[in-house]
Formats: sequence, structure tokens, C-alpha cells
Amino acid sequence: MAWNEPGGSKDNDPWGGGNKKDQGPPDLDEVVKKFQDQVSKIFGGKGSKGGGGDGEGSSPGGSGGAIGIGVILGGALFLWGLTGIYIVDEGKRGVELRFGQYSETTQPGPHWHIPSPIDSVEIVDVSQIRNVEIGYRSGVGAESSKRTVLNEAMMLTQDENIVDVNFAVQYRIKEARDYLFNMRSPDEALREATESAVREIVGKSKMDFVLTEGRSEMVQSAEILIQEILDRYGSGLQVTSVNMQDAQPPEQVQAAFSDAVKAREDEQRLKNEAEAYSNDVLPKARGAGARMFEEATAYKSKVVAEAEGQTSRFLQVLAEYKKAPEVTRERLYIDAMETVLNNSSKVMIDVEGSGNLLYLPLDRMMNPTMTAPIVPETSQAIDAARKAVETQARDRMADQVRSRATLRNRETR
Repeated sequence: MAWNEPGGSKDNDPWGGGNKKDQGPPDLDEVVKKFQDQVSKIFGGKGSKGGGGDGEGSSPGGSGGAIGIGVILGGALFLWGLTGIYIVDEGKRGVELRFGQYSETTQPGPHWHIPSPIDSVEIVDVSQIRNVEIGYRSGVGAESSKRTVLNEAMMLTQDENIVDVNFAVQYRIKEARDYLFNMRSPDEALREATESAVREIVGKSKMDFVLTEGRSEMVQSAEILIQEILDRYGSGLQVTSVNMQDAQPPEQVQAAFSDAVKAREDEQRLKNEAEAYSNDVLPKARGAGARMFEEATAYKSKVVAEAEGQTSRFLQVLAEYKKAPEVTRERLYIDAMETVLNNSSKVMIDVEGSGNLLYLPLDRMMNPTMTAPIVPETSQAIDAARKAVETQARDRMADQVRSRATLRNRETR
């Protein structure tokens, strides 16, 4: 039976009142107290026994509240400790600070430190290659053109000329602690050190050396000098490469300098052409001279050998002539006649005591197509021809003997 039906019990009123006068909404203080009792039970308390007494029910509730506060504080402390976990990626270093002072440097991997505000961590990328530009600035985005910075680019050389020099330096962080604490702005210090080093090197060099053949040497010297300055500052930076982007005279004298460069190039080209011509002509001349010398040597050897042979033959003939003059004379005559007649096909014969001049056609007599040789008509003509030939041969032989005797006398002298 419901509590509000006729005959029902008035004690079943859900509002806790037996009288109609007490029916109404629950008291707010009662609701709050019930909630506190439930919280106390959750954290180990027994709750309040009575409605408003201050006796034995208040002590267990206070103990449970203290335990609950301790659990809450422990959980908060645990969550606070979890905030100290951090991970250092590959190629980076973690620099731990305790109350702002350096504590240690951590390597890649998971680590833990006392959470803030006691400890803090600075992550430094030591593998990133950074770049600094001296004398120009590269465009970014749509403005990709290079912009010249005159106060950095204009430098004075040893011979008091002004050149426009552009350098690019690539570097990375070598020591994270030094990079963070030794200098206020290490990157700006690197820029100033680079400009100072380049100005020093250019100031010790002449303009032609800077603009032409001295670029590689200047780059090497600049890299060494920049690294020395950074190490002296303790910047924690390491220079990886130095590039000389451009070196040219100022824009106001660019045209005149271009003409001078072209003239220098023409001079070098003409020198190279002259050297090539010299290298082509000199070997040929040396070869021709050597050939002429060899030919002269061969001719000398030939003439000397022929003279020695003729001298030896004459001496042999002379020895034989002394032994048998008639026989040797006859043999010489025959040899002379053979030599003369071999070189002549026509013989004119003058007969002594006669006004007739005879013609002996040896060419026709030696022609094999002739069926019958032509014979002189008289024996007198034959004798006259023989005598004439003997006379010529004797004279020729006498001339040869005299010339050989003269040659031999010269050799004995």
C-alpha cells in the first residue's frame, strides 16, 4: 500500500517526516553532510553516526580525510614527476639546467630530470648544417635574387685597391654547452669573425691575386683563421666549409677592368700560340740540321773511301808497271780504250799525212739489226784509226798517272 493512500502508514513518508506539517524539500545542509560521509567512506572513514552530535562520530571522519588528502598529494606528486621525462632525438643533445645552472649534457635517447621549476632541459641540434653569408644575402621565396651588402663586400687589398668579395661559410654546433653558455650570440659572433678573417686575408693580398689565381689559397686560409677565432672564443662551433662565391672589382670600374682582363687573356693566348709555333718549328729545324750533318758525314766518308781506293789501285798498278812496263802499258791501253769506246758511239779518225777525216759509225756497227758491218775500205785507214786511239789513250793515261802522283805527294807531305 502506498504511503499516501487512505489507511496507509504515515511513517513511510520519503521525506522522513511523520506529520504533514513537516513535508517539503530536503535540507541543503543534510545533503552536504551526506556527501561528506560518502567521501569519508571512500577514503577509509566510517562516516557520521548521528544527525548533529559532536561525540564519537566526528573523529573517524577527520582521519579518513587526512588519508584522502595524502593520496591526492601522492598522485599529484607522481604526475609532477612524470613531467620530468624527455627524449633526445638522434643528432641532438640535451643540456640539463638546475635552477638555471648547467648540470649535464645528455646523449640521444630517453632521460629523466627533476621536473620544473627545479630542472629544465635545452635541446640543441648538433647535426644541422648552418650557413652564414658575407657580402650578400640570398633571396627567400619569390625574391630569389642575390642582394649585395656593400658594407660587408667592399674590402681593401694590399695594393690599395677595392674589391667586391662574397663568402659563404657552413658550420655546425660542436659542443652544446659552449654554444649555450660561453657566448650571448654565437651565430652573430661567427659572422663577425668571418668578416674579420676575410678582411685580414684580402688586406694581405694584391688585387690580381684575389681576382685570379689566389681564390683556392684564400679559402683555405680563411677556414683555418675563422676556426682559430671561434676556438679562442669558446663558441662551441665548427666550420665545415668556406666558399668564395664571387670576387670582382666595384661596379663603377667593371668595364675598364673587363677590358684589362681581355687584354691579359689576349696576351696569354698569343704567348701560347707563339710557344706552339716554336715547338713546331724547332724540332723540324733540329731534324733538318741533323739530317744535313749525317749527309755531309756520309759524303765525306764516301769521298775519302773513293780516294783511298783509287790511291790503292794506282799504287798496285804502279808496282806492276815497274815489274813489266810493256805489259802494264798494254793493259792500261786496253782498259782506257774500253772506257772511252763504252761512252762514245761515234769516232772521228784523222790519218797522218792525209787530209781525209774518217768517220767510224760504231753505233751502227753495234746495232744487232745490221746484217753486214761496215768495214773501212783500206787498211791504211784502220792503221791510222788505231794510232789515233793509241795516242789518245796514252795521253789520257799519262794525265791519270801525273794526277795520281801529285795526290800521293800531297798525302806524304
